[in-house]
Amino acid sequence: MAKFMDIHHGMKGVTAKQLQAAHEADLAIESQEGVHFEHAWADPVSGDVFCLSEAPSAGAVQRVHERAGHTADEIHPVPLSI
Repeated sequence: MAKFMDIHHGMKGVTAKQLQAAHEADLAIESQEGVHFEHAWADPVSGDVFCLSEAPSAGAVQRVHERAGHTADEIHPVPLSI
């Protein structure tokens, strides 16, 4: 399985509680697409939210996010990490 970093724009003012709720919505259905969301970060000032996942494809990541109600604006493969 590959790793992916996805980005959601336009979430200015997002709170920790809202980020947690969105992450939990992903976790509740991630297995349907063979995805595992590992971590999420947010910058309430810029409105950017970042999610790290392990998945069979970027499409699988997007399908989970779409069904959870927060489509990703960008999805990037992460082929190398240390």
